[in-house]
This record gives sequence, structure tokens and C-alpha cells, in this order.
Amino acid sequence: MTRALLLLIGLSLAGCQSPEPRSANSTSVERLAEWMGGSFSSGAQAAADPENYLDVRLEMRRIWPERIDGAWLYVEQAVASALDRPYRQRIYRVHDVAPGELRSEVFELPGDPLIYAGAFEDVRRLDALRPRELALRVGCEVHLRRTGTDEFRGSTLGDGCASTLRGAAFATSHVVVTSSRIESWDRGFDHEGAQVWGATHGPYVFLER
Repeated sequence: MTRALLLLIGLSLAGCQSPEPRSANSTSVERLAEWMGGSFSSGAQAAADPENYLDVRLEMRRIWPERIDGAWLYVEQAVASALDRPYRQRIYRVHDVAPGELRSEVFELPGDPLIYAGAFEDVRRLDALRPRELALRVGCEVHLRRTGTDEFRGSTLGDGCASTLRGAAFATSHVVVTSSRIESWDRGFDHEGAQVWGATHGPYVFLER
């Protein structure tokens, strides 16, 4: 396993229990979900700095459009050289929790997630799933705010996101979403606050393909 892949593997956007959400018809929720949906690649970043970054493909597609408890998306990440073996598959729920504040939660798929590999090409494969079947990543929600006409920015809060990966005690995540790119910086820290996994030179930058 390459150094870049070891740095990459960790938590992505994660979530926790939240108050009853408002309608997903919120303009900000819909805009954020629209910008998150699509096909992205970190290929340009990997070409410029292959020692620290891999060419990773990020696929996100809107699912369950009939639901009114948030915008739900299927998320799949894979190294470009192994697109048929994604290393992360999740379902995200984006919803508003207060004026100007949005929250992104992350759920794990039931059973073997590889059963759903490639579902971004046909999201109908996920129609039979229900939120109650998903496993919520508790304590790792990302709080987001719109920081400009073309940007949402957010992060986890404090050290409440537990992680045991590679000796970590907690994880953090910082995210920037615009109409053409997504930046994601996930890191794990031990009890002393030393970083033990995640990129060390800055976030992965995913450009829309």
C-alpha cells in the first residue's frame, strides 16, 4: 500500500443524531446537494504532487428524491486504478438545522457494501433500501455554512468524532464545496493530539469531471 493511499484512507463526511430536520426544500440544502452531486477527480492534484496524493474518483448521486427529511446522496470513492473496488461507499443526508446552518450526516450501507458498487450509474439499485437499515456514524457530523455566493464551508466540532484507525482516538473533517470542486481533509489524531492518519499537506481537491 502506497504512502499516499495510507494518508487518504480515513473517515469522510460523517454524521450524528440530530433534531427533527426541516424540509429539504430549503434553497441552501438544494443548492448544496446540487453542487455535491456529480463525478469528481483528484487527478490534477495527484499529477502535481504524486508523493502525497492519489488520483481518486468521487461519485455522488441524489437518491430518494421523494423524501422531505433532507437531501440524500449515494457516495462512492475509488482509486482510479481500481474503479471496480471502491474503498468507501456511504449515504449522506444533508439538511438544515438552523437559519444559515446545514448539517451533513453519513451512513454506512448494510451488509457487504460492494454489492452496491457502481450504483451511481443506476441509483434505482438503492430504491429498496430504507434509512432505518443504515448505520449512522455517530458523533462525526459536519456543520456547514454558506460562506459566499459560490461556496459552502464546514467541519466537525472538537474531538467528539471517535476513531480507532491506526491508533487514533478521534477524527476531524474539513470540507469546502463549490459549484465546480470539493475539498475534503479528513485526519485522525491520537490521545496526545498527534496526527496518525490522513493527508498532511492539505485537503484532497476533487475537480468536477
